[in-house]
Amino acid sequence: MSSSPAVMSVGALSFGVAVGYITYRTLVRAERSAVSDLATVITAVGGGAVTGLFDPQEGDTFGWYSIGLLAGMAVFFLLFLAMNGKAATAVFMGVPDIGHPHADTTRQSAASDGRPRR
Repeated sequence: MSSSPAVMSVGALSFGVAVGYITYRTLVRAERSAVSDLATVITAVGGGAVTGLFDPQEGDTFGWYSIGLLAGMAVFFLLFLAMNGKAATAVFMGVPDIGHPHADTTRQSAASDGRPRR
């Protein structure tokens, strides 16, 4: 099996986007996050490390793993949106009151440490 530079490049980009987003969401939801949130990041990184054990000169396992990770996140989001609607998805994603022009924004003021409240 030969390695494809394009798959490896797209895979590296996908991996960065997926892990970056998971980490961002974990930090933003710091008030409500749990050990399982951190475990999610570690699992994604650990999966990439395991696929990195395979020789990249002989195959592009890491690239395909990373593309699948990002695709899985996108499919989850789209399924959640389809099954629960825009309002529930907005709340789940940490953006309550989306689409409401007269929404109360006082809850979203900055916390004492500078992070937005969620």
